[in-house]
Amino acid sequence: MTFQRPGADFAPATPCIDEVGGLACALADASPTEIVDAALHAVGPGRLCLVSSFGTESAVLLAYAAEVDRSIPVVFLDTGWLFEETLAYRDTLTAQLGLTDVRSLQPDAARVAALDGERDLWFSDPDTCCRIRKVEPLARALGGFDGWLNGRKRYQGGLRASIPVVERDGVRLKFNPLANLDRAAVEAAHKAFALPDHPLVAKGFSSVGCMPCTSRASEGEDSRAGRWRGKAKTECGIHTLLNTVGN
Repeated sequence: MTFQRPGADFAPATPCIDEVGGLACALADASPTEIVDAALHAVGPGRLCLVSSFGTESAVLLAYAAEVDRSIPVVFLDTGWLFEETLAYRDTLTAQLGLTDVRSLQPDAARVAALDGERDLWFSDPDTCCRIRKVEPLARALGGFDGWLNGRKRYQGGLRASIPVVERDGVRLKFNPLANLDRAAVEAAHKAFALPDHPLVAKGFSSVGCMPCTSRASEGEDSRAGRWRGKAKTECGIHTLLNTVGN
């Protein structure tokens, strides 16, 4: 697929003074496929994975990665609270894109039983709920990799508004191949790849995570407004807490 860079300049001021900064600067205007390819070369075969939630905005990154190498391991965190539609979407995209190594990971059962035996931790302490169901399992999974790809975009705002294309994530490199794209470019790529929508998009969900902490976003709201609605929380922790676990 031909990549067209958005007209607006989203690139942050990334210092080019070290290896990571230099790589970030070199790839600042690169296409998603170029970034994925550079990531593979930077960390080496078998040392790079893609982390995907198979949510409403996940398909485009998976499609770009499949253009480069369909065997890149895809790590999927099955938290035990996911919508059935998300699990079905995982299977649909895996088949359509020909992904050959999708790894569905579950949280540690004993840890969940000890801290969330009543299955209400999402309400009383959502940060700990995310930590045991997402952050800790991902930290274990990343132990075998030197770099990972994720689908954050700057237009999503909040802590994501100034992410570089490449950054240091503890002992690993973290690549954000879609950071440069605006919403229109992501939607154009979704159409060009002929990707199916997540089944819950038709039901009014613009961003989908775990069932208890996901609601519909109203017209005019930010796309992630339906995540942890009413709580002072905007991230599950894999992009903010991972360095404190297992690295």
